[in-house]
Parts: sequence; structure tokens; C-alpha cells
Amino acid sequence: MIFLEYSIGDFAKLTGLGIHTLRYYEHEGLIAPERNSSNRRCFSDKDFTWIEFIKRLKDTGMPIKEIRHYARLRADGDSTLSERMEMLVQHRQVLDEQIARLQEHKIKLDEKIEFYKEEIERVNTRGTG
Repeated sequence: MIFLEYSIGDFAKLTGLGIHTLRYYEHEGLIAPERNSSNRRCFSDKDFTWIEFIKRLKDTGMPIKEIRHYARLRADGDSTLSERMEMLVQHRQVLDEQIARLQEHKIKLDEKIEFYKEEIERVNTRGTG
């Protein structure tokens, strides 16, 4: 198995995150990159997978505080599997509620768009008669 290491600059490009963001994530305890003999951060493919998950949690609205808690649990190992799963189950419930609200909004927008289509057709038909 090939183990790849990335400098912070290369890792920033790979993840699409800025160097300052990666340093902030490290400061907040979200990531814990290894250090090389020169004490420089070394990121791995495993770090990439974890960063992608952090980005997904952020994109779905999980607050940094909760992501930080999840990251601490993850660092604590297998004894926290149930608690981590419960956090994700709760987050999924929040997402389901948001999706339901968005679908309702979309239905109302669709109804309004249909109203305008009918009104435009009515006005255009009446104007040509």
C-alpha cells in the first residue's frame, strides 16, 4: 500500500480549503495532522477522507461546536461509536425536517409559477381576440 503525505499547501489545494482554514481546524481540534522530523504538518489520505466528512457536516448545517465534539469522540476511539452514531442520527433528523420545509416551499413556488403561466396565457389570449 502506498502511503501519501501532503504538505499543508498541497493538502489545501487537494481539499479546496485554505491554509488558514486548515490551521483553524487544527486549532479547534477538528484535525490532528502528523508532524514530520522538521515539525511540519504532514497530511495523509486518511486526513483527506476526514476533511471531506467535516466539509459534508458543515455543508449540511452542523455547527462547528458539534463537529468539534464529534471530532473529540472520534479521537477517543471505538468506545464512542454509539455516541457518534447518535449524533449523526440526530443530525439526519434535522436534515429531514429541513428537506420537508424546502419541499413545501418548492410546492408553493411551483403553484405561484403555474399561476403566472396561466395569467400570462390568459392575458395573451385575450389581447389577440
